[in-house]
Amino acid sequence: MIKVYHYPKCTTCKRALKWLKENNVECEKKDIKEQPPVFEEMKEIYKKSGLPLKKFFNTSGLVYKELKLKDKLADMSEDEQLKLLCSNGMLIKRPLVVGSDFVLVGFKENEWEKVFKN
Repeated sequence: MIKVYHYPKCTTCKRALKWLKENNVECEKKDIKEQPPVFEEMKEIYKKSGLPLKKFFNTSGLVYKELKLKDKLADMSEDEQLKLLCSNGMLIKRPLVVGSDFVLVGFKENEWEKVFKN
């Protein structure tokens, strides 16, 4: 079963969950603020995704801006960045969807259709 890390007040997350329901995709929902991935899980998600680590950061979020991460991430190690993501779910771009062989970051309907409608 796929896991969907989402923030209940996020309109993009609401649209994504609605899309999953309309497309009969069963998922386990996790509130990203209450239950962010733990370090080992986040590291595994990152490795599985094949994406650059910076893609996992919610760059438009308040916490990201308050911590001035735009200027700091380049000087941080991979593990430091992963620990930072796990320390506050609001730093993670959402929704974060994790399947057995895929990871989706954010909601782009055309990308989701490629994964779920094949």
